[in-house]
Amino acid sequence: MKTVKIGDHVVGGSQFTLIGGPCVVESRDICFKIAEFLKELCESKGVFYIFKASFDKANRSSGGSFRGKGMEYGLEILHAVRDHFKIPVLTDIHESDQAGRAAEVVDVLQIPAFLCRQTDLLVAAAKTGLPVNVKKGQFMAPEDMNGVVDKLEGACCKSLMLTERGTSFGYHNLVVDMRSLQTLRSFGYPVVFDATHSVQLPGGLGNASGGQREFIPILARSAAAAGIDAIFMEVHPNPEKALSDGPNSLRFKDARKVIDEVLAVHELIGKMC
Repeated sequence: MKTVKIGDHVVGGSQFTLIGGPCVVESRDICFKIAEFLKELCESKGVFYIFKASFDKANRSSGGSFRGKGMEYGLEILHAVRDHFKIPVLTDIHESDQAGRAAEVVDVLQIPAFLCRQTDLLVAAAKTGLPVNVKKGQFMAPEDMNGVVDKLEGACCKSLMLTERGTSFGYHNLVVDMRSLQTLRSFGYPVVFDATHSVQLPGGLGNASGGQREFIPILARSAAAAGIDAIFMEVHPNPEKALSDGPNSLRFKDARKVIDEVLAVHELIGKMC
């Protein structure tokens, strides 16, 4: 199994990893509050932490939904988080020409699930030399991610991670097949479980996506039991007022509880293996 080096740490080694933050860069204040909380939480638990936020959400259900305050503002805030807290930062890119600019600021580029088969986007991300995290499309079987891996490897990307985030199950619903985690692992790269987007109800609110955050803990524990290297969670101090993905974002106290439970299962599985 390959590992992904990010700073002085590796994803896929003995240390568990959290990728977490708000869905989108709302403001400097919100990002700093979340980064401070999650950094302190992870340091207290011995978890490697990567801050996550998108500078743009190009795939909102409604054209009138908040999608960010622009690429330059978003990257400025991400740079500030990285510099102030001395932590690595991850962000999404939606278009090929965003890869180079984002790579100047962040440590990991992420390919959204809807765009995971976009060859030019994958190649552009690979050419930056940064690690790339790809979310499996809701419309794809896990074994079909082999083509995504081939595209990245063909563009000389040696550091990549694969993320499970649920599969479309009829209209406005997702289901997680835990077998998917082992299939993704068979490609030889670290596997991440997106615990919060997996409970999303796409388009479930009509002009926005809903979510069932009450199911996050059980899915997170199940994924830890199936064997994962990292967990992805969107966290917000007040999910009801979050400007994007509030229904499936975790409150601070709930994020702490989920991390405790996931670590307990992860450590138990480690002892069994």
